Amino acid sequence: MANHGKRWRTDQDKVPAAPVSVQEAVQCLLGFQKTKFDQTVELVLNLGIDPRQAEQALRGSVSLPHGVGGSKKVIAFCEGPDIEAAKAAGAVDAGGEDLVKKVQDGWLDFDVAIATPAMMRLVSRLGRVLGPQGKMPSPKSGTVTPDIAQAVGEFSAGKLEYRNDSGGNVQVPIGKMSFDAAKLAENAEFFIEHMRRRKPSTAKGTYFKKVFITATMTPSVPVEVH
Repeated sequence: MANHGKRWRTDQDKVPAAPVSVQEAVQCLLGFQKTKFDQTVELVLNLGIDPRQAEQALRGSVSLPHGVGGSKKVIAFCEGPDIEAAKAAGAVDAGGEDLVKKVQDGWLDFDVAIATPAMMRLVSRLGRVLGPQGKMPSPKSGTVTPDIAQAVGEFSAGKLEYRNDSGGNVQVPIGKMSFDAAKLAENAEFFIEHMRRRKPSTAKGTYFKKVFITATMTPSVPVEVH
């Protein structure tokens, strides 16, 4: 607490002592003091999974009902007619061997990389570059697909990729502080239900251990999830 500024400490006093409903958590968050920029609102889930077990690893992609308040720079590894289709769908760049070399040479000005299955033989060379940044195309996250134009369009519009960390946490953006409360709450509830459906069959005990809603410069508000 002592390391936080006056604004944060004032807002922390407004945080309920016990978890509250999604709607109440959102209202609490929006009642915090405003900043000069539009903060990103995030949902953080601490899940009862064992990340060391491959069958309990959670990774995927999902589009929220109201988006997340921003677009993403997407590139597409593809060939032939797919190159123009990807660019028309919003890709900042698209191509085959030439794009692989461009990335190998150090160009990383993009948020998401998508590839057709046929291109993965070339894209696999980029594992050491894209892997640590979480940008390596993967079938599990929906970024390896034959329908390149559709994927580019969805991810450009803000489709989320998510994966659990080594502590069993999943953290995703669900909007901006400028969103109205109903949209933030609906996005949060949608993702919680999505993760509920993704519960590994081998996961034991409490699945949703702790859930919080927070923003870039605010305290976290605990959310009650059964």
